[in-house]
Amino acid sequence: MTARKKFLVVAAVLAGVLSLASVADARGFRRYLALRQDVESLQERNRALSEQNEALMREINALRKEPAALERAAREELGYVKPGEIVFHLEEEP
Repeated sequence: MTARKKFLVVAAVLAGVLSLASVADARGFRRYLALRQDVESLQERNRALSEQNEALMREINALRKEPAALERAAREELGYVKPGEIVFHLEEEP
């Protein structure tokens, strides 16, 4: 066996041992996979929060500029009614 072949065999064996150690070690490859999954989860949550922020900004702008939006919000959230209106509260039974 030539020196080059011996070196390649030793390098391959060493790479295999290091790979197994990384997979078996809790701070190695398994931790990397767990952290990668956490990053993906946080990115998805960040996307959802960004969409929610955009919706809230649209609502803020509507409340500032559109009287109808302000009236709708007052009616829905504060229960305001116009004089002479009759309100019926309908609830579903469980």
